[in-house]
Amino acid sequence: MQERTVDVAIIGSGTAGLNAVGQVRKTGKSFVLINGGEVGTTCARVGCMPSKAMIQIAEDYHRRTTFPRHGIEGSDALELTTTDAMEHVRDLRDSFVERVTSNSTDKMGDKFIEGFAEFLDANTLKVNDEIIHATKIIVATGSRPIVPAEWEQFRDRIITSDEIFELEALPGSMAVIGLGVIGLELGQALHRYGVEVTGIDIRNSIGGLTDPDLVKAAVEIFSKEFPIWLGQPARISREEDMLRVTAGDNSVLVDYLLLSMGRTPNLEKLGLEKLNLPVGDNVVPVHNSHTMQVADLPIFLAGDATGERPILHEAGDEGRIAGYNAAREEITAFARKTHLAITFCDPNIAMVGKTWDLLDHDQVAVGEMRFAPVGRALIMAKNKGLLRVYANKSDGTLLGAEMACVKGENLAHLLAWSIQQGRTVFDLLKMPFYHPVIEEALQAALNDLAGKIEQQPQGLLELDLL
Repeated sequence: MQERTVDVAIIGSGTAGLNAVGQVRKTGKSFVLINGGEVGTTCARVGCMPSKAMIQIAEDYHRRTTFPRHGIEGSDALELTTTDAMEHVRDLRDSFVERVTSNSTDKMGDKFIEGFAEFLDANTLKVNDEIIHATKIIVATGSRPIVPAEWEQFRDRIITSDEIFELEALPGSMAVIGLGVIGLELGQALHRYGVEVTGIDIRNSIGGLTDPDLVKAAVEIFSKEFPIWLGQPARISREEDMLRVTAGDNSVLVDYLLLSMGRTPNLEKLGLEKLNLPVGDNVVPVHNSHTMQVADLPIFLAGDATGERPILHEAGDEGRIAGYNAAREEITAFARKTHLAITFCDPNIAMVGKTWDLLDHDQVAVGEMRFAPVGRALIMAKNKGLLRVYANKSDGTLLGAEMACVKGENLAHLLAWSIQQGRTVFDLLKMPFYHPVIEEALQAALNDLAGKIEQQPQGLLELDLL
C-alpha cells in the first residue's frame, strides 16, 4: 500500500473541485485531486451546456410557427431530424467536456488520481491502493438525479436528466415528472422536438416560482404547449411495453418517463459516518456556507455536495471559498452573492434576490408589468408573461423579483447586480433606458413600484438634481 502526504486533498473534479484547486495552487501548497467516475463537470457533461444546446435547437425550430404572421411562407415544409439534432447536442457536449479536461485534469500528472475516495479519519483517505494523508480535505463530489426506490422496477422505461442526451432517437411520448428548472426546460424542448409530453409535479408551481401571480401566468403559458398536471403525486404501472402514469384524476400512457425530481449529493460512499460529523435534515454534514468548513474540522464541503445551491456560479464560489480556507491556517468568512436562478425555457423564468415566499408582505411594495403591450416583445412575437419587482415600501430598496418573460435571463442579471449593490427603485429609474428594448418592461415595472414607496424623492424620478 503506497502512502502520500499533501497539504490539501480535493475529492471531485467538477466545477467546485477545479475552483478549489485554483485557490490552493496560488499558495504553492501541495495537493491531489481525486475523482471517481466520469471526468468533466456536471455542467459540461449532463447539465447547463448540453441542455442549452438541446433547447436552442427546439427554440429555433419552434420559431417557424411565427413565420406566417410575418409573411414568411414555406414553414410547413421545415422538418427536424431528431437523430441529427441529438448527435449535434452530443458533439457540442463532448467539445465542452474536452475543453474542461484539457485545461485541467489532463495537465495535472500524478496530482490527479482517478478512483473513489474513502475517509479513514478526518485527515486520511484511501484511494485505490494508496493512502493519502492531508492536512485539509475538500469534499466536492457533486450530485446525481433522484430515482425513487419504488420506481426502480420501471428503470428500463425511466430516463434521468443525466441520460437524456445519450438518446439517439427520441420516443413518441414521455411523461416529465418534476417541473422545476430541469424538467420544464427539457419538457418544453422535447415537446418542440415532436415528442408528446405530459408534465407532472406534486407541487402547485413550475420552474421554482413562488409568487402566486407568476405561477398563474407561467402555468397558463406553458399549458398551451403541453398538458400540465399539478398538485398530485404521480403513480406508475406497466402496461405491456409502456407505462401508465396517473396523477389525481388524470392518466396517460407513455413510452418513457423523464424524471427530474431533483438531485441528491454523492456522499454515501465516502465513509463519512466514521467521523461522527454533525448532519442536517438532508444527511449532509452541517457546515458554514460562508467558510464551507464542517464544524471546526479540517474538512470543507463545496458545490452540489452541500445540497444547497445547485448552480454553477455558486459551486464555483464555494470551491474558491473552500480552497482558500483549506490552504490557510486562519479561516475566513466570505459574503455570498445575491440569489439568481434562471430557467432557460421560453419564455425565461427567473428569480432574483428574495423570492415571494421569503418576503414580509406587510413591509413590501410590488411593481409589475405584463408583456402583452411591450412594443419590442410584440415585434418579436414574444409578448407574453409577467415581471414583478419587490422593494422595501418605506424607502424603495430593491429586495427581489420573479418573472416569466422574454429576455428574463438578461433582466434578472440587471436586477441581481442592483440588489447586491443596495440600489433603490429610484436609483434604477435614473439609469438610461433605450427605445424600443425589452428593458422598457423593467422600466415600466419600476415606475409602477416607485409610486407605491412611502419616501418619495424630490424633483423628477428619472433625473438627478444638479
